[in-house]
Parts: sequence; structure tokens; C-alpha cells
Amino acid sequence: MQFVQNNQDLTILCNKLSNEEFVCVDLEFLRQHTYFAKLCLIQIASQNDEAIIDPLAEDINLQPFFDLMQNEKIVKVFHSGRQDIEIIYNLSSKIPTPLFDTQIAAQVAGFGESISYEHLVNHILHITIDKSSRLSDWSNRPLNENQLNYAISDVTHLVKIYSWLKSKLIDENRLDWINDELNALCDEDLYKINPYNMWQKIRHRSHSTKFLTYLRELCAWREIRAINKNVPRQSFIKDDMLLNICSDCPTSKEDLCKVRGMRSDLAMGKIGDEIIEIIEKVKALSERDYVTLPVVKEFCGADGSLLELLKLLLKITAQQQKTVARIIASEDDLKSFCHDDTASVPFMHGWRYEIFGAKAKDMKAGKLSISYNPKTRVIDFNNL
Repeated sequence: MQFVQNNQDLTILCNKLSNEEFVCVDLEFLRQHTYFAKLCLIQIASQNDEAIIDPLAEDINLQPFFDLMQNEKIVKVFHSGRQDIEIIYNLSSKIPTPLFDTQIAAQVAGFGESISYEHLVNHILHITIDKSSRLSDWSNRPLNENQLNYAISDVTHLVKIYSWLKSKLIDENRLDWINDELNALCDEDLYKINPYNMWQKIRHRSHSTKFLTYLRELCAWREIRAINKNVPRQSFIKDDMLLNICSDCPTSKEDLCKVRGMRSDLAMGKIGDEIIEIIEKVKALSERDYVTLPVVKEFCGADGSLLELLKLLLKITAQQQKTVARIIASEDDLKSFCHDDTASVPFMHGWRYEIFGAKAKDMKAGKLSISYNPKTRVIDFNNL
């Protein structure tokens, strides 16, 4: 294993890896005290090489690594790679491509919804990973041998797992089943931050568009402030406090002090000024600028029963195919199909249609029934 801490070694390593068919990548990072993750280690391995890159080394330039991530001839393999991809995107403004995610592949291969790397290593390679260094502070230097061995194991085993899963999917003619999920990982919108959408992540019970507009603006203000100062969004004001402010709508810093849980030093300082400014801004808006709530169509009676039948059909199909149901269809897809036979949902095309869409179409048309065979203990589909 090579521990890369200077530009010359990094350039040599990346030039060597540029001749590989694929590389496996994993990152160690911290984000408890910052808005953006602090990258602490980069682990990378191929069939011939393995190395750890130290992004905290003095004056190191990671551009050779970012260039490698953009090499179209090399598949970049991650396990549950969304956070790692996000970090690379935030640092380089580019998404590694092409991608392969072994957790997604494992879902299609019958390993369940979100199997961990450790369980996959144990199941496929029959190896138990020593996790004693899992909770290390990866920003501390120097790193000891146990930490380095643990870190590199996140990619050395991944080399064999990738090859095993890819071969299995090819043998079962399922390699294209993961394309939509991988394409979703490559969508830049997944990693771009829109402060004015952050309110949708907060649990609330309000249906008031004015209340939700207060929440939208306050959440956007908090997000922008957190980004600019690179601090966690809830480090200076928490979600429940934002909800309390939206409920009380204080018009002065003195009123803000009375909001449940509000610290007086925050209320009477610059943060208090900014909150009151946001509230006044919302008060000046016309109703057409308020949050627009989505129209939710109720599923009741026959429509509700049809939706439940389709969910059952999807569950049975996923079990029979030994894959994850959401890879085949989402609940929103099923709802759209219930409303409209001609809806352009993914399961009405390609491999999804072959294993599920055709049955769903027949069921909605009253041409398919589901029965249980007590002798074989198998669920059967019968054409009527």
C-alpha cells in the first residue's frame, strides 16, 4: 500500500491508474463542525495497485485525482457513493463518470434494500472486517497502521466485489437494470443546493401557505448563512426554533426574545435583526408569492383498492425476481398509472415492462388474477 503525501507521487499514481479498466474509490471525511464535508483521506485501488492519498498534506494539489475521476475510459466504483460523489463534486465541480455503485448492484442482485459494505464483504468474500478504527478522527495526523489498514480495506475488497457483482448481473442479463439508478447519481441537480427548497425537509403539521412561506424564507436565510460561514445549519438555530418563530411571527427583537426556546443573546444580536427582516419581508409579499401546496388526489374506493393491488403485485414481482421493489417502480409511478393508462412511467418500458408493467396493465384491465397454490406454496398469476 502506498501513502501519497506529495504532488509528484500523486501524479505518478494517477498516471498509472489511468491505464486501468476500473478503479475503486472511497473517502474518509468529517462534517460534524462544518457545512461542507472536510475531506481527510482518499482511498483508491485497482486490480494492480492500492493507495491512500492524503488531501491534508501540505501544498498537495488534488487535480490529478480529479482528472482521473473524469477519465471516460475508466469506471469509478463506489459503495453507497452519494456522499463521496457529492464531496468530489463540491471540490471539483464535476461528477466522476462513468460510475458503478456496488450497493445499487447488490439491490438488483438480491441482497436487499441497502446492504452495508461490511455485510457484502462477509457474504461474497467470507471476510470479516476489523471495524475498531471505524470511528477514528481522520483529520488527526499521524495515522497509525491500524487506521491505514482499515481505510485501504474499504477499496481493496471492493475490487473483488465489483467483479463478482458485475459478472452476476451479466450472467442474469440484468446489467442494464441499474442504469436508471446510476444515471440519477450522475445528475448534478442531486448535489446542487437550493436554499429555497430546504424548508421541505422540516417536519411540520401546518397547511397554511403563509406559515410555510415564513418557513421557506427563514430556512433559505439559515442555509445561505450556514454556507457562507461553513457551519452546520442547525449550529446557530434549530428546526424547532424556526417553527416556533413561524408560529409567533415576532415583529421586534423584544418579541423574538419571548419565542419559546429562543436565547436572548441571539435575539438581541445580528441574528435577531436578520430574522425580523425576513419576517417583515414575508409580510410584504402578496399571496401569489406564497408557497404553493401540491394538489394531492385522494385514493379511495375502487382507485384505492387498485393501488393496493398494484402494490401487492409489485411486492410479489420483486420477491420472485429477488430484487428491490423500488428499482422496478415507485409508489408515485403506481399512482400515476392508476389515474392514467397512458402515463409515461418507467415500468411501462423495457425490462420493467417485461417483468411487471405487462402484468400491471392486465390487472388494471381486469385480465389478471393472483392466487396462492397451497401445494407448491407459490403465488400464481392467472390470465382471465
